[in-house]
Amino acid sequence: MQRRTGPGEPESAAEPPRAPDPVREETVSSAPVMVETAPAPEPEEADYGEEVSQFDYAPPFRPRRNMARVWTAAAVSFAVLALGTVGAVSYWGLPDWVPVSRPTFALGQPDLVLDFPKDQQERRTLPNGTEFFGASGTIKNVGRETHAIPSVLIVLRDARDRIVYSWEIAPPKPTLAPGETVTINEAVTDVPRSAKFAEIGWKPD
Repeated sequence: MQRRTGPGEPESAAEPPRAPDPVREETVSSAPVMVETAPAPEPEEADYGEEVSQFDYAPPFRPRRNMARVWTAAAVSFAVLALGTVGAVSYWGLPDWVPVSRPTFALGQPDLVLDFPKDQQERRTLPNGTEFFGASGTIKNVGRETHAIPSVLIVLRDARDRIVYSWEIAPPKPTLAPGETVTINEAVTDVPRSAKFAEIGWKPD
């Protein structure tokens, strides 16, 4: 409390400042504060061989096959197979298990002419009861070049045109010169009694 001074009294010196209240004074510590934090996770090793990044490029759709190219390849493969089959059949002939009719005789040979007249084919029964058949004829080269002679095939048929007997005749010589003729005389016995007529041609391969 200040004391008032009367008139004429010297003004007293100012009171010294009061000390702060120790109760109200807030204490502030200047020591640093340590805060414990969890350690940062270590980066995992990237496995570039197994994992795929989500940022890698991926096509929006799979490309479609070119059907025209597929059909072209199939057609070429079929054509090659067909040509190979035709060539094999032409060279070796059809296998025995193929259920198709085969020609009895081969195609005609160029420049070679078979001549077996019917009146020269003999069919009779021998005194001992054996059936005999004899074939006579010629092969002539009407060309200008020498040709190899293939084998001759003789086929006997019954009244129903069924083959009942056949045999092969080897040529008496391997080749014929231009204009040359070779004669064939062959006979067989024990032919079936049902044989009525004969057909003569080139033996198929």
